[in-house]
Amino acid sequence: MAISVFRASGALDFIVQSLHPLLSLLHFPSEVLPLAIIRPISGTAALGITSDLISVYGPDSFIGRLAATIQGSTDTTFYVLTVYFGAVGIKKMGDALKVGLLADLIGIIAAVIVVTLVFGMN
Repeated sequence: MAISVFRASGALDFIVQSLHPLLSLLHFPSEVLPLAIIRPISGTAALGITSDLISVYGPDSFIGRLAATIQGSTDTTFYVLTVYFGAVGIKKMGDALKVGLLADLIGIIAAVIVVTLVFGMN
């Protein structure tokens, strides 16, 4: 629900539009940025964004392939930390959060590189 409020408020669109010039320099489609932002927070919301991107752009488009690759190469970092660390009683998870988010960033960068190399840009 919080993700829906975040999208409906226009904050997500504002972030995407603000970063569009930088993203175009990096050859990263700004349409995929919401997925990259939401994926570490909520797997269900990320799946909804991925489904939306695939239905709009098609599964064989660069954006569709990139969204699917990002979906498979990143994780819901906050969920993992909350559930698994909470289950064993770990309270200090600051370093694990940093490493998890860094791993998500590396997964996104690797997804862009691999999809570009294998399928090219449309």
